Amino acid sequence: MFRTVIKTIVILVLINFLGSKLYKRFDLTEDKRYTLSEAAKNTLEGVEETLLVEVLLEGKFPAEFKRLQNETRQILEEFAAHNRNLRYLFINPTEDPESAEDVQWQLAQLGIMPAQVTVQDGSTLTQELIYPWAIISYQERMVKVPLLKNQLGNTPEERISNSIQNLEYAFADGFNKIVHPKKRKVAVLKGNGQLHDRYIADFVSTLKEYYYIAAYTLDSVENNVVKTLEQISEFDLIISAGPTEAYSDKEKYVLDQYLMNGGKTLWLIDQVEITRDSLFANGKTFAFGRDLNLTDLFFRYGVRINPVLANDLYSAPLVLAIGSGSETQYQQYPWFYSPLTMSSKNHPIVNNIEAVKFDFASQIDTLENDVKKTILLSTSPMSRLIGTPVEINLDEIEGYLQTINQGPDPGKYSAGEVPLAVLLEGNFPSGFRNRVKPFKVPNHKDESKQTMMLVISDSDVIKNQLDGNRPMELGYDKWTNNMYGNKEFLLNSVNYLLDDTGLIHIRNKVVKLPFLDTQKVIAQKSRWQLINIALPLGIMTIIGLVIHFFRKRKYAR
Repeated sequence: MFRTVIKTIVILVLINFLGSKLYKRFDLTEDKRYTLSEAAKNTLEGVEETLLVEVLLEGKFPAEFKRLQNETRQILEEFAAHNRNLRYLFINPTEDPESAEDVQWQLAQLGIMPAQVTVQDGSTLTQELIYPWAIISYQERMVKVPLLKNQLGNTPEERISNSIQNLEYAFADGFNKIVHPKKRKVAVLKGNGQLHDRYIADFVSTLKEYYYIAAYTLDSVENNVVKTLEQISEFDLIISAGPTEAYSDKEKYVLDQYLMNGGKTLWLIDQVEITRDSLFANGKTFAFGRDLNLTDLFFRYGVRINPVLANDLYSAPLVLAIGSGSETQYQQYPWFYSPLTMSSKNHPIVNNIEAVKFDFASQIDTLENDVKKTILLSTSPMSRLIGTPVEINLDEIEGYLQTINQGPDPGKYSAGEVPLAVLLEGNFPSGFRNRVKPFKVPNHKDESKQTMMLVISDSDVIKNQLDGNRPMELGYDKWTNNMYGNKEFLLNSVNYLLDDTGLIHIRNKVVKLPFLDTQKVIAQKSRWQLINIALPLGIMTIIGLVIHFFRKRKYAR
């Protein structure tokens, strides 16, 4: 007997020891939602001290947010299983009513804003503030992680589903920012009439969380060409947002050879010139084609931006003031010059993002060459193209209202899906191949290394609105109170162009979540309570009575 006990103890100790050494988790879900990608795991490499994740998603909230809470806990368990230095906890920032206002103010200073949700308990509706955010702390550094993705037109269930699908990327991105130092350098080009700093301030400040950012002008090319090319080659990406002045051949040649040496470029080009102040002051303006002296360069690379305007039925509204003085009211009207673009393509840049808002965008043609081209964003199928020069008049709104009420003319809106953002990847031919060079540089290249370029036919995509002189968040429209996906689209684009960790590819992961029908739950609440609570108790009672009966009968003899 004693030997048996000893053997049992030895076997149990051995099993526990092997279990601690041969630990393995199994993901039995169909969509493998709990299987972390290698890119996500790599973000925790080198973490040898405690990394704390404080999830603010705790408290009283609807069932769909409970699902988000559970999925957040599950994904953090997977990260913690990969690196034992990760610790996480769920807290309710408004649990103490006396300090709730102070906590809300402190969180607001960090840019952490609450979401207002409706909690339904039977026939009773209450409004609650919840914070679907996480705060990551490591070595005296802090990064905030939004857990909720708000997309226009989505139901609460769709919003939670998209948020859960984004969890792995959200946390991996947060870990990557706080654990791994910045390495890449991004240049924002100046000197050719690009957008003023205040209009790109929000996006640039966001990029600073990932990369080193610097303004750069090509003016020095006139005096020292070689030095200019050497300096710009130190950057991994250059961004040119809304140039209005034509590029000289020397500037073009520097940009061309930068690309040939493997540099990445992001162009936001307005091929049509419009005076917007005149439009809103006088009710009309004229649109003219703009010559930036880039057509031949882009043509060689495989794209052409046409000096036409895309007019799309699926568009953002225009807000106009009606009345004067204290009687002034702001009314929304259809405005087909502001396309809202969605993409059905399964590409990591545009996967699972909100609609991107354009204003006076132009058509991009793709041309035949060996460079791979991917149309990331385009208009809806119900669109048309308007040539320039042309008068733009606010009186067109009356026709737009008629089109919406009576339906569009199929013969008029027949342009189909007009490309507005095109990604180019591969080995690019030089724009100066077989041409006279404006100057000589050592190691001229007629074909590029493997590289990428993104061309967007509207600089308004990167332009944030202003509240007085203060830049507002990119994508937010203060006139309609809508939030568009411009910021996420551009951030994904830059991350994709510069990504060396594969994080952006996590966005391709699809998580399918079944949700309960809220109306059925309310209507059948009593029935399912009876089945799930009363029925099991009734069965157990019957079984107990039967056992008691037979026991009594047996021992009564």
